[in-house]
Order: sequence, then structure tokens, then C-alpha cells
Amino acid sequence: MTTVIVSPAVGPESTQLVCPTCQALVRTATEHRANTRTHIYALLLCLFLCWPCICLPYCCGSCRDTVHRCPRCKAYIGVYQR
Repeated sequence: MTTVIVSPAVGPESTQLVCPTCQALVRTATEHRANTRTHIYALLLCLFLCWPCICLPYCCGSCRDTVHRCPRCKAYIGVYQR
């Protein structure tokens, strides 16, 4: 018999849910990570000689993915890709 665990849908903000690993009701811990689009935006700013603005895609939350983890057991819950 095979057990399938389905990750809950997560959004850009912390979400309250039951952790699929430890079964605790938690509010997810979030972390923003750069994605391919973030690097492309920085490269385009570099190519157009906007040197002071190169770090903006890495500082702007709308250019990065949001990774959700359980604060209790540190299990990966899901990612919200922009």
C-alpha cells in the first residue's frame, strides 16, 4: 500500500495549516529565495547600465519565490512561485 502526501496550497504570506509531517497546527515559516526571473531582471539592469538598481530584484519580494516550512519540525511544506 502506498501513502501519498499532498502538499497544501500556499501563497505569498505565512499560512496556518496542519503540517503533513508532524500533524501540528502551525503558521508556516517563510523564506524568500531568488529564482531565475530574479537573475534575469538583474542581468537586464546590468545590460542597460542601471548599476545602482542591480540589487533591486534581490530586495523586492515580488521577484522572489516564497518557501514555506513548518516552524516546529522544519519540514518543507511548499513553495509559492511568482
